[in-house]
Order: sequence, then structure tokens, then C-alpha cells
Amino acid sequence: MQSVEPGNTAWVLMCTVLVLLMTVPGLALFYAGMVRKKNVLAIMMQSFMLCAVVSVLWMVAGYSLAFGPGNAFIGDGSRLLLSGLAAGWDKPFIIDAGTRFATPTSIPESVYIMFQMSFAIITPAVVTGACADRMKFSALLVFFSLWSLLVYAPLAHWVWSPMGWLAQRGIADFAGGTVVEINCGITGLVCALMLGKRLGYGQENMAPWNLSYAVIGASLLWIGWIGFNSGGAMGANARAGMAVLATQMAAAGATLSWAFVEWFFRGKPSVLGAISGAVAGLVAITPASGFVLPGPALLIGLVAGVVCFWTATELKQKCRYDDSLDAFGVHGVAGIIGTLATGWFAFGPLSGGAAVGGAHLLAVQALGVAATIIYCAAVSWVLLKITDLVVGLRVTREEEREGLDIVLHGEQVF
Repeated sequence: MQSVEPGNTAWVLMCTVLVLLMTVPGLALFYAGMVRKKNVLAIMMQSFMLCAVVSVLWMVAGYSLAFGPGNAFIGDGSRLLLSGLAAGWDKPFIIDAGTRFATPTSIPESVYIMFQMSFAIITPAVVTGACADRMKFSALLVFFSLWSLLVYAPLAHWVWSPMGWLAQRGIADFAGGTVVEINCGITGLVCALMLGKRLGYGQENMAPWNLSYAVIGASLLWIGWIGFNSGGAMGANARAGMAVLATQMAAAGATLSWAFVEWFFRGKPSVLGAISGAVAGLVAITPASGFVLPGPALLIGLVAGVVCFWTATELKQKCRYDDSLDAFGVHGVAGIIGTLATGWFAFGPLSGGAAVGGAHLLAVQALGVAATIIYCAAVSWVLLKITDLVVGLRVTREEEREGLDIVLHGEQVF
């Protein structure tokens, strides 16, 4: 029997740590720096608690629903509570073992479970940026618990399980353009629309409390994204190396394009704009990272920076929705850009010929984008309605004005 490869295992373990770093402390600091001072602890608490809640849900049912050998749309219950893990804990893991879709790896299943768990954790945490400053903590826990099992896990199965219906059609999504980015962006937009605008939106000063926190958080996200976008290679190999290079070029390109377009239209390149541009580039290259060369990666980043600047500023104002920290404007839009761009720029040799850029792959990518948007929007709407009936979605006007730190957690930053 083939043995576990230590080098590949070490690489995926390191990538797992980097992705966890993106949520706590990366995203927690990034969002904390962009809200008002009275809501800093609340937004950090959301990232921290979702890390714990989703970890438990992943063990109980999420992993089984996402990667259990079920059907083309959902995994079965064979891995509930990680059943069967003890049998081959020290052997190389085979995804969908015992089926015609069996895909061998050179790492133990425990490492694969943890790597995929880190993605399941950060995805709902990103969505919290769209409903910042006004969502009940109880509602957040109820909604995202249901959402992790009924939205995230099925989408992960469609795309990343070899038997998933989009995987069978050949979708190219290396690190989560559909599963993570479009998913959290569209869910964030639905949350923002259903919660309504923050009190005083468009009238009161809602400037970020501490941009230095946001810069530190964005820096951690940039570093962590290296693991986010390269761990899917499942080893320390040439494809992982190309994914790292592509990720860096896209992030750099988007940082520059956002900063310069803002400088041109608004007279000054802002710190908030530069870090937002970096995230846009990192998001856009997420699905493409293991499929494209550095040149297309840079182009994807440049385009994402410009387009996301427009969606996060002009489009949001014209459509009058309050996506507080631009979960849709950055993650949703850049995810769509990157997923579609992968369809055109995919370099066949990187995937052994499994994904070759052109009209056919572009059509498959478009199908994946459309399916993700429709499914996550519809199910998220239903789950928000259920959550509203059970615990209510939004704090009262008085509580919102006082601030969520004191109202929900009894603490505050001085």
C-alpha cells in the first residue's frame, strides 16, 4: 500500500494554518478596523465564534454532506461525526473511495478534513461584513449554522467532490471562486437587502474606526491567501508553486489598479482603497490560481481592481443597498470575474489537460456562476426568513445606536 508523503502532508498542513490565520486574526482585524468604534468587538466576536461553531458543525455533518460519497448534488451520511476516520487514519486518503470517481491523494484524511474545514470557516465569516453593525448575535449563530450545512456544504460537493454535478462537467475552480467567493458575496447581498440599511446610512459619518487594524488584517489576508490558493494542489509541487506566483501577481495588480483609478477620479489614493484592491485581486485569482500563468493572473488582478472599485463605490450608491464592508462588491464581483476568466485563460498543462481555456470551458464556468448565484440566493433568503421567525434578525433602533459591543456583549473598546 502507498504510504503518506511527508512533504505533501507538511505543505497542506501549512496551508491549513495559513487559511485559519485568514479568519482569526486576519479577517477579524480587517473588519474591526472598518466598522465604527462601538461595533469593533462585535464584528471580531463574529469571526471568532464562527471559527468555533463551523468547526463543530463540520465534524458533526458538514464534512459528510460535502465530501461523503452520496450523489451528484449532496454527500451522504456515511461520514457523520467523522465516522470511519480511525480505520485508515495513517494511510493516504482516497476521495470518494469505492466509487468510480475515486481520487487518490498522498495525505492522510485528517489533514484533508482540516484543510477543507478552514475554507468552511472563513466563508460565513466573510459574509458578516455585509450585515455589520445591525444583526443580532443569536440570529447570526442560527443563520450561519443552517447556512453552513444547507448552502456551503452542497456547493462544496457540487464543485470539489469528484462526483459533484459541476465537477463532472469539468468546472475549473481551484480554490473557491464559486464555493467561497461568489457564494459569500451573493449571500452577503441577500443579507444586506433583508436586514435593511444601517441607521443614518448616507447621512451620518460611518468612516472606519481604525484603518491601521484594517491594514494589519489585510496583510494577514494577503499572506494567508498564499496557502488558500495553493493548498488545492494537495502537495509541494510545481502546480502549487505556480499558484503562489499567480496569487501574488493578481494581488499586486489589483492593488495598483484600484489605487490608481481612485487617485485619478478622487484626487488621492486612499489606504482603504489599496487594501480593498488587494483583497479584490486575491479573490479574483482564487478560482484561477492553479490553472493560469502569471501573465493572465496579473491581467485578472488589474481588471478586478478597477471593476470592484466601481461596484463598491458607484454601483452601491446607485442601487442604494447597504453592503456594509463590501462582501458583494468585492468578493461576489471579483469571484465572478475570476471564475469566468479561468474559462478563457486556463493553461491546460497545469491541470494535465483537464481544464483548457476556450469557449467550452467558459460555458461551463458560466453555468457554475449562474448555478451558484441562484442556489445560494434562494436558500439564503429562505434561511433568513426562518431565522427572523425564530429569533428576529435585527437589533432594535435604540440598541443599534448604542452599539453592538455594549448591547450584545457587555464590553467596549476605550
